[in-house]
Amino acid sequence: MKTFKKTLASVGLVSMLAMNVAMAAQIGTGTITGVNTSSIDFSGTFPGTATWVLTPVIVTASVDPVLNMTVSTGGLALGTLDTVGKSANLGMELGTNATNGIVVTASSANGGLTSNTASGIINSELTDGVQESYTFASSTGVVDSSVADFTSSVTTATEVTTGAKDVVIYTSNRPEKTDLTNNDVTFTVAAKSAEQTAAASDYSDTITFTVVGSF
Repeated sequence: MKTFKKTLASVGLVSMLAMNVAMAAQIGTGTITGVNTSSIDFSGTFPGTATWVLTPVIVTASVDPVLNMTVSTGGLALGTLDTVGKSANLGMELGTNATNGIVVTASSANGGLTSNTASGIINSELTDGVQESYTFASSTGVVDSSVADFTSSVTTATEVTTGAKDVVIYTSNRPEKTDLTNNDVTFTVAAKSAEQTAAASDYSDTITFTVVGSF
């Protein structure tokens, strides 16, 4: 009988120890609700620490393209032309986040200065029997890019004709800021007449600027 009681006592002790071990192994539960819903079993001992890592949590964002161009005036008055030549200019400010920079082109609508009342065209071509000059040029202003390897280029005086109406006046290779206190480019139009140029007071041309960013 004593032996049987001792055996029962031993079985009871083992059972209690097993229960204590199981209770120590599981100290709490919880949930994380999100993209991946998981059940958490906190294991360990109490007091203590429990860690659960939820992956993946993905962070996304976007940046819109920026392409700005501001010109200082909408009109360039050359005045009365002569054989020496007259010129006028405007300031141009550019800003972009284009990774590979921009290209700015000045395009002449007429390929020269034309008149509604006089025949011929003021440019360097001899198609009308008279050779004059009509040029586009540009010069650099203040560099406002903070990108280390930023470079830009402009163009010397280039004759505009009916066969070559487009002139690239500015190129850059990296992004640059819009800084309205300083111009990036000064664009210059120049023209001169000849002794045989037809008299008229309404010579004109329309210039369109196009800026293209390489994003």
